[in-house]
Amino acid sequence: MKSTEIEVTTGTRDRVHDITRECENFARSCGEDGLLHVFVPHATAGVALIELGAGSDEDLLTALGDLLPADGRWRHAHGSEGHGRSHVMPAFVAPYASVPVVGGRLALGTWQSITIVDLNVDNPNRRVRLSFLSD
Repeated sequence: MKSTEIEVTTGTRDRVHDITRECENFARSCGEDGLLHVFVPHATAGVALIELGAGSDEDLLTALGDLLPADGRWRHAHGSEGHGRSHVMPAFVAPYASVPVVGGRLALGTWQSITIVDLNVDNPNRRVRLSFLSD
């Protein structure tokens, strides 16, 4: 297994952050067939394969906002109002994803991008673990 960690800054608002390029670069450096596993080791972020640039990313944030409103209902209540929803979100957007790699290239669909989904406005700095598994 080959592994690396990247740093991502998601900002101070709900965000879908594209990390496809970093994943492509790492897969290319591995240069063979295998599986890229993307993991965000945070209790308040997730990894999604989604189309970007056509509104799907904003639709995802809207859907998560409808499902997990940023208000005072959450028992986990430290941080900014609604912070507890960030701790529930990974049950809906898992903190990991796996993508096939063929000849050092990600085997994504035409419109798929690899993204970090972050609703935690209190922590804009994220680590992402990229692991490449092969024979």
